Amino acid sequence: MAAEGGDFLEGQPDRVDEAYERWQLRHLQLTHYRVNELGDIQTEMPQHGGLTDIGAEVIRRCNRLGVVVDVAHGTFDLVKRAASVTTKPLILSHTSLTGAPRAYTRLITADHARLIAQTGGVVGVWPPQSVFPDLSAMAYGMARMADVVGVDHVGLGSDMMGLVGSSVFDSYRRLPELARALLGAGFSPADVGKVLGGNYARVFATTMS
Repeated sequence: MAAEGGDFLEGQPDRVDEAYERWQLRHLQLTHYRVNELGDIQTEMPQHGGLTDIGAEVIRRCNRLGVVVDVAHGTFDLVKRAASVTTKPLILSHTSLTGAPRAYTRLITADHARLIAQTGGVVGVWPPQSVFPDLSAMAYGMARMADVVGVDHVGLGSDMMGLVGSSVFDSYRRLPELARALLGAGFSPADVGKVLGGNYARVFATTMS
């Protein structure tokens, strides 16, 4: 079970334990499209200066229980504190790189991505057609991310049911096409396996241990 946003916790860290036991929560995205008790989001004015003390406690509980911590939608300041708190790898499940950061963008800078990699984590590259016109462009976007953080820290951030616009990857039946595009972008077969699931599996196993 995964949750996109910790809003259901209502600022009560012990609800992580309840969700773990009762609903088998194993992946928690701290924030989504609302500034909540855990921290700030990229698409709204910051209110907390990043991750709150409650958010830090939620991360500690996730680390202890074995719940993957996902910092997608969180601000750079949130990610900086999350990286300083966590003892397990972080996931940033769906985004892509930008060389020209602006206010309220969901895209991230190279420094933002490197923070995730420094925890041993993974950045998932997502497929909006507004960012990548086709699968080949997406594969090269993944290659750019690998140049920044290393291939061991890149994943597929499909956001399959979350995009409001068109997606260049709208079905897992297209995985073979994406795999071919990644090979064309210079990834080795072994590295394609890492990007299309192996890296996340490693983070998941590390978090469980």
